[in-house]
Amino acid sequence: MRSRRMREALEGYGFIAPWLLGFLCLTAWPIAFSVWISLQQWNVLAPPMFVGLGNYQKLFTDDPLFWTSLGNTAYYAFASVPLQLSLAMALALLLNQKVKGLAFFRTVFYLPSIMSGVATAMLWILLLNPEIGGINFVLRLLGMQNPPEWLISTTWAMPALILMSTWSIGSMMLIFLAGLQGVPESLHDAAHVDGASAFTRFRHVTLPMLTPTIFFNLVMAIIGSFQVFTQTYIMTGGGPADSTLTYVLYLYRNAFEWFKMGYASALAWVLFGILVGMTLLVFRSSKMWVYYEGERA
Repeated sequence: MRSRRMREALEGYGFIAPWLLGFLCLTAWPIAFSVWISLQQWNVLAPPMFVGLGNYQKLFTDDPLFWTSLGNTAYYAFASVPLQLSLAMALALLLNQKVKGLAFFRTVFYLPSIMSGVATAMLWILLLNPEIGGINFVLRLLGMQNPPEWLISTTWAMPALILMSTWSIGSMMLIFLAGLQGVPESLHDAAHVDGASAFTRFRHVTLPMLTPTIFFNLVMAIIGSFQVFTQTYIMTGGGPADSTLTYVLYLYRNAFEWFKMGYASALAWVLFGILVGMTLLVFRSSKMWVYYEGERA
């Protein structure tokens, strides 16, 4: 019996060995190495020099670009996340109706979310062109004499990126759609019999049943918004005047343009701490607004 258990254990470890080796070499080791590097001053070409918490001290006390990039990222996140959630839910509600061509419309609204990030950025550069772009063309047709200059304006560059973030809400919309289809029809029928209007049924039946889906999309959207990189790297390069310098773009510059690997690792771990803190905050708040069917109050 003992030899059989040992053989089964060895067989189990043998089966998970490829994954375990990949995890140790490609995930665990880089994470541990980045912690060590964050305590060093290292430019890749010279040996690392231990500076302890010097990189972290410089971040918070002697680096205005750190605060600029963090502020820009927070602006992007707190504006784009509610906008994405609202539009994705609205689209899911529309695509949950019984109309002809529903599969076609679902596919059309989902396709942009699987496009390459670089291709999407190039497309939006054309759309946001102040002279020949499609968005300003429509605004001029609507009577606006001086439409925004978008990506070349310190005022409008970040709102342009926030507007662009709505392009890739297909995955979020699909998750909302799955949540809507999981709402028991009997609850709607009972509310309808009691005389509840469509808005009342949405507010008191659909929305509470969707809170787990909203919770999931909210957490994923916050994490994704704080890691925004492709749009700012391709479309604006952080400009004009650092108005779109996002956190991950600043991290990238430190690591791969200025070769400050230790400083970039410190930036990465600060971002990790921010995301963990915000995720825990959302999880703690979920007890007050997320409803799980079958769970006692």
